[in-house]
Amino acid sequence: MAKIKLKPKARKGVISIKALIKHPMETGFRKKKGKLVPANHIDHMVILHNGNKIIDADIGSSVSKDPYFKFKVAGAKGDTIELKYKDNKGKTGSKTAKSK
Repeated sequence: MAKIKLKPKARKGVISIKALIKHPMETGFRKKKGKLVPANHIDHMVILHNGNKIIDADIGSSVSKDPYFKFKVAGAKGDTIELKYKDNKGKTGSKTAKSK
C-alpha cells in the first residue's frame, strides 16, 4: 500500500481536499539497464464525502510519479473524506480524514 496524505480543510461551506499518493506510476515503457520496468500505476480512484461518492476517476499511466490531486466540495468542518485507489497490480489503498 502506498502512503497517502489527505488534507481536507473547510472554509465558508466549501471543503478543499488535497491528496498526495506516494506511488511509482510506472508506464511499462521505461527502460532501466536495458530492461523494461514493469507497469505499476493507479487505475481507479474514488473520493467519498460522508459516505457519498463525489469523485469516481479512471486514472492511467500518463499521470506522474507521486500524483497530487486537489478538489473542492460543498461541506463543513468535521465532515468525513475518504480516498480509495486500486492499481493495475491489484493493490489497493485508502485513507480517511475529517475536515478541519
